[in-house]
Amino acid sequence: MIPVLICVLISLSAADNDLDTLYPELEDSRTIYVTENGPQLSVMAEETKVVSRRGGNATLPCKIQRDQSLAPNRKMRIKWTKLTPDYLKEEDVFVVMDYHKRSYGSFHGRVHLQGSSPMDASLVITEITLQDYGRYKCEVIDGLEDGTVVVSLDLEGVIFPYYPRLGRYNLNFYDAVRACHDQDAIVASFDQLFDAWRGGMDWCNAGWLNDGTVQYPVTNPREPCGGKNTVPGIRNYGLRDKDKNHYDVFCFTSHYKGRFYYLIHPSKLTYDEAVRACQKDGAEIAKVGQMYAAWKLLGYDRCDAGWLADGSVRYPISSPRRRCSPTEAAVRFSGFPDKKHKLYGVYCFKGHN
Repeated sequence: MIPVLICVLISLSAADNDLDTLYPELEDSRTIYVTENGPQLSVMAEETKVVSRRGGNATLPCKIQRDQSLAPNRKMRIKWTKLTPDYLKEEDVFVVMDYHKRSYGSFHGRVHLQGSSPMDASLVITEITLQDYGRYKCEVIDGLEDGTVVVSLDLEGVIFPYYPRLGRYNLNFYDAVRACHDQDAIVASFDQLFDAWRGGMDWCNAGWLNDGTVQYPVTNPREPCGGKNTVPGIRNYGLRDKDKNHYDVFCFTSHYKGRFYYLIHPSKLTYDEAVRACQKDGAEIAKVGQMYAAWKLLGYDRCDAGWLADGSVRYPISSPRRRCSPTEAAVRFSGFPDKKHKLYGVYCFKGHN
């Protein structure tokens, strides 16, 4: 590290008169330079963003640089935590000190240090879940020295707007979290919404994000969406009351382990018949998030409207064509019809354990 130069200005007093006599070239002040050693430990990451997928593995980099003059310290502690979306709290993930190791919560049994060298504090996460998405902090404490670095874990996936059978703007924040979870998804982050907007997402209904803000993406400005004379972008309502305010929600899902498919059946089905038909086929009725993942990540295309678990009717189109989403690739939404209507097929999901 660059030495710290401390400049001390000292005014001469009457006691310095003899020195002035001997050295008349000195003025009434002099500068003394004192050298102090800088930090002897630092932490760094070769990359600050790692991309993986649900069910996959990821290594979050964290390398220690330690002054060789320091004596070996068996009590050097390495601690990994996960930052909450609002950055107000940290969730313990993994702690190591000497031979003592401990993983926490949902990370138990799924995390360990890469340990390619004594100075490698990189964290390996296995069997990644949707909830693992976010920012992680690597903290190293070595006596009086310490260092930190933050690394983001991103997931390949798809974001989608969602509201339940009750209709639009009926979810407070906690309802929104449950609604996404019920559809095999999590509440999306601003970064995920921004990436979707850059990819062309245009949605004129405000929805919750995981940091407690309410926003929506507009690529084609128009009067009902902030005004036609405004610029494209993410419209932001800011932080809202998580209990009292009600909006839609933007959900995010990733790859799944299983098979999503349209069940070939000799007749159209009511909702209850659709549920039983999937069960009879050794599966369960599919969720909205599973349809979006199949459509976006696997290119699933089917021009047959079918029941999903939330009671909605939808169908995924990857290749736009006449009578099947002629203008764009999309998951088409037919609403929440009466569950007794015998008008639709069903989409099923068979998980691979």
